[in-house]
Amino acid sequence: MNSSTTQRLLVILLFFSTFIQAQDFQGKAFYESKTTMDMGNFGGRGMSEAQKKMMQERMKSFLEKTYELSFNRFESIYKEQEKLDAPGQGGGFRMMGSFTAGPQYKNVKDQQLLQEQEFFGKKFLINDSLSQLKWTMGSETKQIGQYTCFKATAIKPVDEMDFRSMRRRRDNDEKKEAEKESDSTKVKDPMDEIEVPKEIEVVAWYTPQIPVNQGPGEYWGLPGLILEVNADRTTILCSKIVLNPEEKEEIKKPTKGQEVTRKEYNQIMKDKMEEMREMYGGRRGGGGHRR
Repeated sequence: MNSSTTQRLLVILLFFSTFIQAQDFQGKAFYESKTTMDMGNFGGRGMSEAQKKMMQERMKSFLEKTYELSFNRFESIYKEQEKLDAPGQGGGFRMMGSFTAGPQYKNVKDQQLLQEQEFFGKKFLINDSLSQLKWTMGSETKQIGQYTCFKATAIKPVDEMDFRSMRRRRDNDEKKEAEKESDSTKVKDPMDEIEVPKEIEVVAWYTPQIPVNQGPGEYWGLPGLILEVNADRTTILCSKIVLNPEEKEEIKKPTKGQEVTRKEYNQIMKDKMEEMREMYGGRRGGGGHRR
């Protein structure tokens, strides 16, 4: 940046920093999230282009979402905006509704994260500490709307149950194909074909013009509101910001559901999936002996 740009930015930062010190400061940011999926490597082998397109349309409501983030100096609540599926969407992917994520509360002062989560009809309240990312600050800038944003990167450990990063295993494909041909009656566990990377690179763009340590989802910890995140196959982009809206919205902590840690909740998910795998395998195995 040249000297005039730097001076202008410093003036803006001084103004916004003073503005945000107000006790009743509040803002709201709207985000659009999109996750891409390679149908050729994840459940799409042997499918025609028309079939892949149909599957992508049906999964659109799961892969493309809109959220709103309400925040003040220390707290935020991040929740999905409700919308009706278009005719033909959902379909065979209604099972994804069994993993419904509710409002997520972050308190950067107390380092607390609370999130309501529904899993197969049962409500849970995940109560955990905020995840800590070691951000590397860059000097690269870009404009998002009327805000000047700076780039930051981090290496993020991936939650083993994060469906956004699941992909088909690529190792030993030929060996698996040979085993499949030699024993077509053997019941396969679909989860054996899926893997999740241990870590991914996260690229975030934040604006010091709104100096709060908040951002969408689990992202936070930069000296300005995070307006864009690129993480593996998911992009989250802010589409609108409202500062100090006329109608103030109280940021309330989520309270519904059985209280668990993230680790405990993941174990509950894994146990349930193992139960379903055994039930599925049992039915397939039993069915194979019928005449």
